[in-house]
Amino acid sequence: MYKKPLILPRSTFLRPHRILSAPPKWEQFFTRAAALPQYLWHGRLSKYQAVLPLIHSHYAYCKTLSDDELQSSGASLGHQLRHNNFSTHDVAKTFALIREVTSRVLDISHFDSQLCAGLAILYGNIAEMQTGEGKTLAATLPACAAALAGVTVHVVTVNDYLAKRDYDEMSVVYNTLGLSTAYVISGMSNEERRLAYASDIVYCTNKELVFDFLKDHITLKGNVDHLKLHASRLKGEIEQANDVILPGLHFAIIDEADSILLDEAVTPLIISSVVSQPSEADSVYSEALDIARRLVQDRHFKIDLVTNTIIMLAGSDDFIKENVKSLGPFWSGSIRRIELISKALTGLYLFHKDQHYLVVDNKIQIIDPYTGRVMPDRSWEGGLQQFIELKEVCELTNARETLAKICFQRFFRLYHHIAGMTGTAYEVRAELWNVYQMPVVKLPTHRQSLRNVFPARVCNDKQHQLSLIVSSIVSHLDQGRPVLVATSSVASSELLSVELTSINVDHQVLNARQDDQEANIISQAGQSRVVTIATSMAGRGTDIKLSQSVIAAGGLHVILTEFQDSSRIDRQIIGRCGRMGDPGSAQQLASMEDKILNRLPKLLINFNYYLSNSLRLMFLRYAQRSLEKVHFDTRKHLLKADEKQDHLFSFSERTL
Repeated sequence: MYKKPLILPRSTFLRPHRILSAPPKWEQFFTRAAALPQYLWHGRLSKYQAVLPLIHSHYAYCKTLSDDELQSSGASLGHQLRHNNFSTHDVAKTFALIREVTSRVLDISHFDSQLCAGLAILYGNIAEMQTGEGKTLAATLPACAAALAGVTVHVVTVNDYLAKRDYDEMSVVYNTLGLSTAYVISGMSNEERRLAYASDIVYCTNKELVFDFLKDHITLKGNVDHLKLHASRLKGEIEQANDVILPGLHFAIIDEADSILLDEAVTPLIISSVVSQPSEADSVYSEALDIARRLVQDRHFKIDLVTNTIIMLAGSDDFIKENVKSLGPFWSGSIRRIELISKALTGLYLFHKDQHYLVVDNKIQIIDPYTGRVMPDRSWEGGLQQFIELKEVCELTNARETLAKICFQRFFRLYHHIAGMTGTAYEVRAELWNVYQMPVVKLPTHRQSLRNVFPARVCNDKQHQLSLIVSSIVSHLDQGRPVLVATSSVASSELLSVELTSINVDHQVLNARQDDQEANIISQAGQSRVVTIATSMAGRGTDIKLSQSVIAAGGLHVILTEFQDSSRIDRQIIGRCGRMGDPGSAQQLASMEDKILNRLPKLLINFNYYLSNSLRLMFLRYAQRSLEKVHFDTRKHLLKADEKQDHLFSFSERTL
């Protein structure tokens, strides 16, 4: 049986969403065991391919209709979908209609692989489509079908540019079928957001969506029982319900689903407010940082590179206590001393300029690790922001207190119906099923892939790696091909830029400093002899179009300069070339000084000059798998903790 979108009222007053609760373990076991056949059945591609002949037969009929007849057919099909609860026959007719409308207004027709992806998404799965296979166009099929039936659809992307771009490109399809559509990006007022969310189909980013959800929680002050709200409003005691932004969580189609649902799952989204601080607060931060700088690594503290945390060692408190004797009464508490110094050490040793943040106009701007973009209005909590400001000699801001927070892992499970699409989900299909009950459907490419992935090279050190990268760039430029180099940080992208400038190689740099120029830079990245240096996630989701001369020369060449935290991200970057049957190539040129190897014994690193390339590669792969397991365990622990605390801090119907 298919999982189907639920037809629920669109209302900022009722705000439909799922109720989350943690059932007993025995119930969880039997529920998952009973759902196993569903997991195996829904993940079968053949199930959706069997519907293709029905879609094609209806498509032939739709081609004979006039524009007016197509529009009226859309309204009629919407009623049928609603009445028959998304029956396969009605869905096939609807997909055929959407395909014909898209062909007329965009001069593009959905491929069979996109039709199968649309079916998989509509029925609550994650469609794995290779990079460049047209996920944006495929999403119009389930979005239109659900919206025609009266289901509000949120198409969730990873950044503002993609949300606005996809809205601009696809809204004409929705409008032709009589559907309203809008987008939500940063900088919009609450009133603009409220009007946008009232549309049938809304393009938005994951973070903006969650922050709007949290704003509603703050607005309602935890009072979520709609009957009580209605009674209070009738008595003139409450007006907050009129200021609510979201009209419920109905159906979410999540682009880059593995990134949003897994990679970013452990990072909570927080709304905070500035708190008034005592006059001595600034001096306390300064004193703590000064003491932290006196502590000696491996004597007073150590850095756990696996969990990326500071661990205070025995005897450290005695050293700290000795150094705070002449300071104020704030330092009298042992627990408070250790917590404050630990946070100061975190700012000193675990957060780095041009990797985790930029300094712009004497202010700290956080770099989003998943998008490579700056987040100018965001700050770290718990004093970390102030310690980094002191470290970089920036203007000190006031501390903030948390008003509301939630993680993606919990938020997206509040939707009554979720689905997704991505180029890299198959490796984590078991986790996606266990957490979100979404099978992964692996889609074939429309055309045979011509991508050539060369064997990875692992250099002794960074200098040798840099020389090899430059040599590879020059070699491919001589062939008339463009080159895209994926770096791990702003600093490494600028280091390579300096090296290329020294040998007069023209190039473009795309990192957090140039994120406002992303579309323009990426649009030129497929031209002959163009070199683009980009931080790993910069430009993600943006199509790189190749000129005919580039296709003839062999297509785009992608160089990965580091193994990422997950092999899925490596695969995503490699997927930037050889899209839609175009030629292309990729190669990983890594170094034994890469940060991913920090978790391996130092002795191995010291003797790496005596290792063969295959052994070095084996150690890098092992380190990457180890890091993937750490991230998996972290997400698993977070989910269990979330379920245990459900009765204390929940965003279910009882408390939101």
